[in-house]
Order: sequence, then structure tokens, then C-alpha cells
Amino acid sequence: MVRQLEDVGVKFEITGLNYLRQVEGPCLIVGNHMSSLETAVLPSIVQPIKHVTFVVKASLLNYPVFKYVMRTRDPVAVTQTDPRQDLKLMMEGGMERLARGTSIIVFPEGARAAKFDPARFNSVGVKLASRAGVPIVPVAMETSAWGLGKPIADFGPINPAKKVRFAFGPPMQVEGRGGTEQAALIQFIQAKLDLWAAEDATVGLVGEILPANDGS
Repeated sequence: MVRQLEDVGVKFEITGLNYLRQVEGPCLIVGNHMSSLETAVLPSIVQPIKHVTFVVKASLLNYPVFKYVMRTRDPVAVTQTDPRQDLKLMMEGGMERLARGTSIIVFPEGARAAKFDPARFNSVGVKLASRAGVPIVPVAMETSAWGLGKPIADFGPINPAKKVRFAFGPPMQVEGRGGTEQAALIQFIQAKLDLWAAEDATVGLVGEILPANDGS
């Protein structure tokens, strides 16, 4: 998928992978959820360093195109309709995968959103990290180069003028109730997004929007 996006002119900027390499054993990779791009691309970035899977909505396991990617990852599937049941599924499934050495990508916002909203960024990642005793590696992502489509949100337009950015941060061990770590996660993501927005405003973003690909 990275190669396909690069073929149409999308440029990638990835920083902080050394933080992933610093962590011994599995970890939680917790970040914002802007588009379908990170769902398709993030595993290929992390997998060379750590065996990894997702927490995903159960419907993606039967979704065209994405189901083939998701099923190979043995993800933790949640309903996104029953918060209490989802927390139980995530804790049980997450603990089991972490225990056998698989790191987990978590998008606490649940649904994708073009603009980061800290109020929607729940603490489920912090709770799982605390219970499992594993560190969190934060990741901020700017992936709006893959827009939301209509009527199918997953297959939106590609704008090669927008740079795709992934920034991993220093690992953090959750202590106590995790309030400090939750605040640090939000601050890291917001600071990176603000920095990138300022850089883009300085450079100026222009470019042709290309039709969505067919997922092949």
C-alpha cells in the first residue's frame, strides 16, 4: 500500500521508530485515527520491528478489501455499540495477545475523524497497558491525504499534495490510574498535529486530487 500511494505521488515522513526499537517485548501503540490510510499502512511500518495486531470494529472482518488484511492479523474485534462489552472484549483479547508477545495498535477515538478531538480520545489504551504491565508508544498521524469517500467512507480521494506523517514518541509506563499518561498521549498527538499544520501553512498546499483507488 505504501508503494501504491508513493506511485501516485504521496510522500511519507516517518519519525521516532527508534522508540519502538527501545521497547523490550510487546507494547501498545496508541494514536489518533484520521483516515483509512493508517489502518492499511501502520502494520507495515511496525511489523519489521514488532509483531503487531489491531483493536478493530468487528464489521471490518467481513468488509471488502480490508477483511483480508485484518484477518491475517488476528485482531481484537469490538462492537462499537456496547461500551461495556467492548471494554471486556478488549481487556480479555488484548491481555491474551500481549501475553504471547503481540503488540497492539489502538485508536481510542474509535471512528475516524478529520480533526483530532481530545474529548473523544478515551482511556481504553491506558487501561489495557496498566493491566498488562506493558508500555505505551504514542503515535501521531497526519493521513488526510486519503480523504473520506461518498457513499463508502473507506474509499475516498487521494491528494498527493498532502504529505503523510507518522511520528512515534518515547515509550511510557502507566502508573496509578493513568491520568498523567492519558494527558501525555493527548498532548503529544496535539503538538505534532499543530506543528505539521503550521509547516503546511508555511509551505502552502496545492495539488490535484486523484480518484480513489480500487483497493487492489
